[in-house]
Amino acid sequence: MMNTSSLSQKRTPKSILRFAAPQMFYPLAGTLAPWCAGIAAVLTVIGLYIGFFVAPTDFQQGEVYRVIFIHVPAAWMSMLIYLAMAFWAAVGLVLNTRMSFIMTQALAPTGAMFCFLALWTGALWGKPTWGTYWVWDARLTSQLLLLFLYLGFMALTQAIEDQRRADRAGAIIALVGAVNVPIIYFSVQWWNTLHQGASVTPTGSSMASTMLAGMLVMAIASWAYTFAVVFWRVRSLILERERHTDWVGAEIDAQEGRS
Repeated sequence: MMNTSSLSQKRTPKSILRFAAPQMFYPLAGTLAPWCAGIAAVLTVIGLYIGFFVAPTDFQQGEVYRVIFIHVPAAWMSMLIYLAMAFWAAVGLVLNTRMSFIMTQALAPTGAMFCFLALWTGALWGKPTWGTYWVWDARLTSQLLLLFLYLGFMALTQAIEDQRRADRAGAIIALVGAVNVPIIYFSVQWWNTLHQGASVTPTGSSMASTMLAGMLVMAIASWAYTFAVVFWRVRSLILERERHTDWVGAEIDAQEGRS
């Protein structure tokens, strides 16, 4: 006779894999999104308070350094989201799962937003530090290329009418473009660049503890925000792609009845 632990081990993978079906993931995303949004809002207030009112003034850069509490988490998220896109693109191409391609498309706008935010805040920091808003620096140029990759992905997937072809074309861009992410990260080590090196590494941090705390809180807030908006966007994409199914028709009728 099979014991209870063996049964639970066999059931667990199946219980997780069932969310690969759009019909099952849709209500889960609807449940998680508001919680993630609430966490993001609270952590953003805490992180900005620490960064702009608690953290000490930097002895070299003065007050202008405080832009890093927005700039660094945005730069981190722009790279991580693109890697997540590449992961789901690979899963979609290998397993031909609809949710994988939906996840890839849902991530792209948020990644592009964080990428633009990183470039914009970097320009605000660069003006008083370097004397100019923009230089064709290795880190800045590769980050700008990442923004073009995001925009290219979204433009291509929207331009192709056949959804299956659009999914595969977008997946190829996501996979090929992922090569740019390590270039962004290691650019300050590989080339002579104006951009300062990383203040936070896996081996430690050169920042004051209060500065580091504010930055990490903002990073977690960015994660929570990403989950919230991606879950909401996934729900919209699922309704759009599955609009001819009976369950979507029933869901739309239920939403209209509640309104």
